[in-house]
This record gives sequence, structure tokens and C-alpha cells, in this order.
Amino acid sequence: MALAVITGAATGIGLELARLCAADGHRLVLIDRDPRLAAVADALSAEALPFDLATLEGIDAVCAHLEREPVELLFLNAGRGLGHAFLDQPEDEILDVLDTNVIGTALLARRLGPGMVARGTGRILFTGSIAGTMPGTFQAVYNATKSFVNSLAVAMAHELRDSGVTVTCLMPGPTDTAFYERAGLLDTKVGQADKDDPAEVAKAGYDAMLKGREQVTPGLANKIQSTAAEILPAGVGAEMHRKMAEPRE
Repeated sequence: MALAVITGAATGIGLELARLCAADGHRLVLIDRDPRLAAVADALSAEALPFDLATLEGIDAVCAHLEREPVELLFLNAGRGLGHAFLDQPEDEILDVLDTNVIGTALLARRLGPGMVARGTGRILFTGSIAGTMPGTFQAVYNATKSFVNSLAVAMAHELRDSGVTVTCLMPGPTDTAFYERAGLLDTKVGQADKDDPAEVAKAGYDAMLKGREQVTPGLANKIQSTAAEILPAGVGAEMHRKMAEPRE
């Protein structure tokens, strides 16, 4: 029974990853600042750590707690979005997105990864996004953070190739979670469009992680969009994103 640690586990993709781990009999440590975490942990017979990974204090508390037992499965899923024009976004909100998506994710990987390498075993799943493959007009900070996550995950996968530790990057497209409400994107085309099922997205990531795959993008349309972003000029992707994420009058 491996120890599985999941960040951002109270809702959405993180919750579905927790359910998959529970179904496979893993012992769960779930991390989220969302107050719904307690009920999720109780339902899955998991341990809840209600720490804020946007703060160094929260990261320190998580790592201190996890010193007692080797982490075998690490799901770095915590993240948040932020819609509307960059110059209109409050600075405290920008910092929270950067601290959650970039600093918290990177530091947990940096602190928990060495133990896996020392034991020669472990699996890490980053929740990136196809948003990280293109400039995010009206989601500029969020897309930039996911570009960081996507890049970090793939780089780590190659750095640890012969270590016994695998690293996988899950790159979903729009998914039916509370993300769009929290990011203030409900008044946009992307906020109102059909989205992928978070359970299916989580299963794709979970299966890819167990197989040791480097990247996985669930859904044909998302694969096409991600591939197109690699070929087309960045400005084309930025304009496409503007049409989807610009607030409606």
C-alpha cells in the first residue's frame, strides 16, 4: 500500500485522482486550502492537510509532516486561474496565482523528489495544461504559470530518466471544474463552452503516470489544439485565446 500525496485534492481533477488512488488501495494524504477537504478526506479514509501551498509556511508544514513516511506517488495538482486583462488583475491575486502554481509546485517537487531518487523508486504527476502551450490573452498569468509547469515536468522527466523515478505531465484542456468560476471566466466563451469530464481527465493522467509516460493530453480536440500551438506563430494562438477568454459585454 503506497503513500499517495495529492495537492489540490478537494475538488476537480485532484478529487478524481484521490478517488482513483483510494480505489487502488493506496494510503492517501490530501492537501488543499479549500475547506471542503475535510469532507473529502473523511469519505476516502484519507489524511487531510489543510495547508496553503501559496505560502512558504504551508510548504514547510507539508514537508515536515511527510518526513515520517516515504512518498511513492506524488500528484502536484494544486493550481488556480485568473481571468481578465493583465493590467486589470489585482496584484495580490497575481501573486497568489504565481505562488500557488509555480512556487508551491516547484518547491514540493524539489523537496520530495530527492527521497524518491535515493530509494530508486517513485512516480510524479504534474497537472499542467494545454494553456501552457500558448499566450493566454485575458489569462496571461495563468497560461504563463502552466508553461512553467509543463516545461519543468518534461525537463525533470529527462533528468531522472535513469533514476527509477518517473515524471509525467498531464496537459488537459478545458475541464468541468470550479476553475472558471474561481478565475472569473464564467462570462466568456470558454467559461460557457462544453468541457471535459474531470474523472476522465484524471484517469488519463493516472494511467499515464503508472505507465511512466512523459506527457498525456486527453481528448482529440485538445491534442489538435496543443499541436497547432507548437506550429503556428504565438500571435495566432494569442488571438484565438482572446476570442475565447475576453469578457463579454
